[in-house]
Amino acid sequence: MSSDSKIITDMPLSEAKSGRARMLIACPDRSGIVAAVSQFLYEHGANIVQSDQYTMDPKGGMFFIRFEFVLQDLDRELPIIVEDFSRISDRFEMKWHTFRASRKKRIAVFVSKEDHCLLELLWQWRSGDLNADIAMVISNHPDMRETTEMFGIPYYHIAVTPDTKAEAERKQLEVVADKADLIVLARYMQIISPKFIEQFPNRIINIHHSFLPAFVGGKPYAQAYNRGVKIIGATAHYVTEELDGGPIIEQDVQRVSHRDNVDELKRIGRTIERVVLARAVKWHTEDRILVHQNKTVVFN
Repeated sequence: MSSDSKIITDMPLSEAKSGRARMLIACPDRSGIVAAVSQFLYEHGANIVQSDQYTMDPKGGMFFIRFEFVLQDLDRELPIIVEDFSRISDRFEMKWHTFRASRKKRIAVFVSKEDHCLLELLWQWRSGDLNADIAMVISNHPDMRETTEMFGIPYYHIAVTPDTKAEAERKQLEVVADKADLIVLARYMQIISPKFIEQFPNRIINIHHSFLPAFVGGKPYAQAYNRGVKIIGATAHYVTEELDGGPIIEQDVQRVSHRDNVDELKRIGRTIERVVLARAVKWHTEDRILVHQNKTVVFN
């Protein structure tokens, strides 16, 4: 997070939330933070409709807060709030962002051959449960083209080999440039380079098919089977340069037994994966996540 607040203004409006905005704040904890921000918003004509807060330690730890508020004539008044808020943010050493609730985030979904996570996102998007725009699907295989285009979403097949990986990423970045606010790796079975990650800090979400930090890397279900685990899970996390080591957003598990072979573990795991990934994407698009160091605070 930066100390500057950025308002995204180039996405379609949702009439239902056209007067709502959100503010996310992280700062050292001390007395008076909530009162100061609440008073500031009141003075600027905002009506707070939701507030969530968390402190790591009231004696010098980090403090996190999410406000959602309604503001008459949002287009005119929100830039004024952004400009004036520095007198509060400087006083409390805040890192903060504001977002318009009506501005849907644009998602680029990356996928390989498995369709379950992609389909979950497409179904939730079509039903309106995912308040975002799936702008495109990008794959290193052609397999998901027909499925994707049935939903009216553009599909880009960009093949990736060890020799062409750098060129493939260059093409991917060209496709998503200025068209995506969030990258979702929906079982995209390629490692993303540091150069790519730099373009989307804390804006690439991956689903890993294990309960991290257990079974990092490839073939986690085979690793789990060989270890004889009694619980398997899935983890949605932001992507960093450390493989499967980024800030964790959501996890879930299910019990298994000695009777379950690797294929059965995969079958059970697919349900966990799609649910966990969809939750993480939904929370990100609703501005419910704050990242601090390698952890997340999720106001879900």
